[in-house]
Amino acid sequence: MQPGNIQNTTQDSSLQAQLAQGAIGLANASKIPMPPTFSDPAMERVYVKQRLAAAFRLFAWFQYDDGLAGHITVRDPIEKDTFWVNPVGRHFSRIKASDLVRLSHDGKVVEGDALVNTAAFMIHSRIHAQHPHINAVAHAHSPQGRAWSTQGRELQPLTQDSCVFFESHAVFSQFDGVVHHKSEGDAISDCLGTENIALILQNHGLLTVGADVDSAVSLFVQLENACQTQLILDGAQSTKQIPEEVARKTKAFTGSELVVWGNFQPLYEMIEANQPDFKD
Repeated sequence: MQPGNIQNTTQDSSLQAQLAQGAIGLANASKIPMPPTFSDPAMERVYVKQRLAAAFRLFAWFQYDDGLAGHITVRDPIEKDTFWVNPVGRHFSRIKASDLVRLSHDGKVVEGDALVNTAAFMIHSRIHAQHPHINAVAHAHSPQGRAWSTQGRELQPLTQDSCVFFESHAVFSQFDGVVHHKSEGDAISDCLGTENIALILQNHGLLTVGADVDSAVSLFVQLENACQTQLILDGAQSTKQIPEEVARKTKAFTGSELVVWGNFQPLYEMIEANQPDFKD
């Protein structure tokens, strides 16, 4: 399946111009890649399913997969009270667009013929239902995130890359075991709130959200790397934290919607070149 009728959007011309200033040799800001728009909703559905399938391949590439754990979801662009998710038991490295399952927010299987992880539904359905601005949610028990989650504390702005999460993430400290109840999903959704882009689920793992799959997944990769940096430097006597005003200024650029989306594009290109069958 190949998406069609795609047009590049140039709605944020000011941000394009800002990005162009930092790109040597780029004189025309309109050449900067932008998230696509669609004239055909059916083609947009094909597109988001392919991006989601690629995201699972990427998680496998980075070894974020862990048995039956981990899930990424995306809101369906046509029936917005439903979302696409991975079938439980299928290794992330083998997931294709045709394998994905579509669920309603109340747990009805709308499309697909496979079982879905209960925790995936309980967590993701509540976030999608309660936060209309969030279209994609990524969660996994990744190695560094899982280790950092035991600390029960937020990350510090120690590097340029970690500044994207400055004042934009929280710790969900309520761990009651595997999430099997709607009330637990509601509690996670409430902790996320309307401003955060990430949660550290204490003694559990990481969770990131975004306006699209690209953004949620690129943020997850950055969050996992930030956890690794924090673990390496934790306790170091000479560590210097970035001043708050500098961290906010840095986040204004690195955390912008276009930059967050853009960070996924080289990763997608790599998966597309090495594992193109995810589009099937």
